[in-house]
Amino acid sequence: MKSIKPGRGPSMMGGIVGTVMVVFGLIWTATASRMSPTFALFGILWTGLAIAMTVYNFKNATSKNRYSSFDITDSSEESDPLNERFGNPQIDVQKENNVDSRFCPYCGTAVAEDYEFCNSCGKKLP
Repeated sequence: MKSIKPGRGPSMMGGIVGTVMVVFGLIWTATASRMSPTFALFGILWTGLAIAMTVYNFKNATSKNRYSSFDITDSSEESDPLNERFGNPQIDVQKENNVDSRFCPYCGTAVAEDYEFCNSCGKKLP
């Protein structure tokens, strides 16, 4: 499966920013709890979302099998962690329809095996 995955660098930066957001949320919640319960609830919500974002980004930055933003082709190259986790079988549409085609790595459009250029974006296929 050819996938568009977030890079390790941006994911690590997102994890660092998420850590800063968690610290800010904790300080906000501690300060706001002295003033108003409404502001303290906002701080708790902020901190919870920041923790979720931080864990997601650090996982994408450090794990071998990162989550994909988009999947472009068939599943013969790598597995999708979400399909493995939730048990959804991966279906190969090309084999089901007996169609010899591939996908453009630039725009994701299905193109026949013998095409030299993508019929959608016009870029030369590898």
